[in-house]
Amino acid sequence: MKTFALLALAGMSAFALAEETVETANTVEPVVEHYTYGMELDIAKVLSRSDIPDACGVVPAFMLYEDHQGKVHRLEYRVFGQGCSNG
Repeated sequence: MKTFALLALAGMSAFALAEETVETANTVEPVVEHYTYGMELDIAKVLSRSDIPDACGVVPAFMLYEDHQGKVHRLEYRVFGQGCSNG
C-alpha cells in the first residue's frame, strides 16, 4: 500500500512539474497574435515594443504585453515606417 501511495504521489508531482514547464514555456515564448481592427485587448502592462524602422511604407511591429491575469502575449501589427520625408 505504501508503494502505491508513493507512486501516486510521484506521478502527481511529475504532472505538476510538466504543467509548470508548459506555463513557463508560454511565458518565455508566447503564441503570436495578429492584430485585426476592432480586436479587444486586455493589456495590463506593456513589457516591450519593437522599434519602428526608418523605412518608407507599412512595416510589421510587435508588442509584448501582460494581461490582467498575468499571461504574456505577443501582438504583431502593422505601422507606417519613419523613413518617408515630406519634401
